Amino acid sequence: MDRFTRNYSVVLGAVFLLSLVWALYEDPQVSALNDLLEQDSAVAAYPYKFRVLRLQNGVAIVSTPRSFAFPVHRALGIIFPNLANRAQDNPDVMQAQQTLAEIQKQVKRIVLSSGKVNSLQWELDKNWLSQHGIQLNTNH
Repeated sequence: MDRFTRNYSVVLGAVFLLSLVWALYEDPQVSALNDLLEQDSAVAAYPYKFRVLRLQNGVAIVSTPRSFAFPVHRALGIIFPNLANRAQDNPDVMQAQQTLAEIQKQVKRIVLSSGKVNSLQWELDKNWLSQHGIQLNTNH
């Protein structure tokens, strides 16, 4: 291997490794908060995995499957496929909505009681939606 090819390979390998480390790095405080969520039996057992995405100036940004941009009944249809085609006022849908609200309250309690954050902000989990074939209009 000539000198140029060897140097090019070394630089390319270093760039790849740095990119990999950057992509996989998770702030230790974020990781600790996610560990707390995973330790709670109700939160851990829920089919949607709530995650602290990042911390910004004492605010925990936490993923959620629903927002004003994506209504709760549609999110529930993904989380619980047997509810996908049921009416919003169906008792099973309403119970699932209540359960989701209770789990979100528990997530909020856990994150806020950690002593590491002052407030919590929900962020729609667009990656999760995309994995389930949902593309949102993001022109807003």
